[in-house]
Amino acid sequence: MAKPKDRTGAQTPEEFAREELRRHREAAGLTQEGLGERIFTSGAYVGQLECGTRRLRPEIAELIDRALGTGDYFTRLAKAFKSKHVEYFAEAAELERLATAVFDYGSTLIPGLLQTADYARAVIRGGSPTARAEHVDNLVAVRVERTRLLGDPETPEMWVVLHEAVLRTAVGGPAVMAAQLRHISLSVRAHRITVQVVPFSAGAHGVLDASVRIMEFADAPDVVYTEGPHAGQLLDCPALVRRHWRSYDLARAAALSPEVSLTLIESVAEEHAKCAQT
Repeated sequence: MAKPKDRTGAQTPEEFAREELRRHREAAGLTQEGLGERIFTSGAYVGQLECGTRRLRPEIAELIDRALGTGDYFTRLAKAFKSKHVEYFAEAAELERLATAVFDYGSTLIPGLLQTADYARAVIRGGSPTARAEHVDNLVAVRVERTRLLGDPETPEMWVVLHEAVLRTAVGGPAVMAAQLRHISLSVRAHRITVQVVPFSAGAHGVLDASVRIMEFADAPDVVYTEGPHAGQLLDCPALVRRHWRSYDLARAAALSPEVSLTLIESVAEEHAKCAQT
């Protein structure tokens, strides 16, 4: 899509859409809170749309068009920014790039930002056993592209809590799993991420059966993303975010220290490697 030419100096189509939202809102004499009331959300949410920490989704764009009397202008803009990701994850993927810190909890799988291509392929193929090879290849490429976010030596800060079951489930077979755990080990030893493991012996603990991500931003409130097999949800209600932080802290308290966790990760990697040789 060609970059729109505008009077405000926007550098990308997304920036253009954000500035257009601000311009039309102000022309209508509405504050962020005022527009938020008309589209059944909050002024903070409108502010996040205008500063780029929230994605302009088509269903929200339709409400904005009705509130501002702009026909289907914002609806068309929103549909033009089609994400590479499945719809329920698209906004979370955008926020992931803007986060200053990411806190993941995995109960059954390695979080996407840490997955190797072979591990990602096994996960995707496991969920879609009859999918065409080209479709699986595209999904793997998109997931691997996300991992480049950790190519920056500092941002975002990443803290990961994994249940021991994640380490011992041989996704893709023992060779794939050994390589996956060694990949995590290298990232820890490079001081790029912090990982803790909740051992089986910990019993019940916070976020026991969930996949949870908490994202922090330099100039916006924290956001939580939770995901199941075929759906995900972004949560920005302060009360819910606080409850997820408490659950995450309980999981960290139940987990092994980062040092002991690394030893366990490397030990289980060797176990998988030995299985692959037999």
